[in-house]
Amino acid sequence: QSPEAYLCHTPGLVVVMPRGPRCAKGLLLSSIRCKDPVIFLEPKILYRSAVEEVPDADYEIPLGKAEIMQKGTDVTIVGWGAQLRRLQLACDLASKEGISCELIDLRTLLPWDSERIIRSVKKTGKLIVSHEAPITCGFGAEVAATLQQECFFHLEAPIQRVAGYDTPFPLVAEKYYLPDETKNLDAIRKVMELAK
Repeated sequence: QSPEAYLCHTPGLVVVMPRGPRCAKGLLLSSIRCKDPVIFLEPKILYRSAVEEVPDADYEIPLGKAEIMQKGTDVTIVGWGAQLRRLQLACDLASKEGISCELIDLRTLLPWDSERIIRSVKKTGKLIVSHEAPITCGFGAEVAATLQQECFFHLEAPIQRVAGYDTPFPLVAEKYYLPDETKNLDAIRKVMELAK
């Protein structure tokens, strides 16, 4: 159900995953106009749950550029696609506990904007990567490995990955499988505690 890691193993592809309708339109127009082959992944849940005003005008969102959705100083949180809704809720809950989260949407998984994440982690000293796919060999492992290599001396706590379980996707038990805001909030608390 989350094939992004498979697709990112294909050299030459551009892999894109929007978080909502406004982002989807801008990324889709950029994808159509891109000279490279683009795989555009649309999380199905967005068809049922996303409500946003989408401009009628033509606009593009650059491929390969992550977006800082929320600035913060204590911990960097990275996600993509529909997972950003749960991450925003986790950041809101963390702010009530006095934790300032910098939330980043990758938007494009291949090529991904490692530089933006590196700058953020050098500022916060902590990183959480969250996605719906199974944790083993999920794309979050690539993000974590790169940041471990590039930011080792800046990290104040081990990088945390919050992801789906290594099981077939259980449609009837979706709410137990997907990493919700509570699981992400637990990871936020954990990195803050480890950094003390």
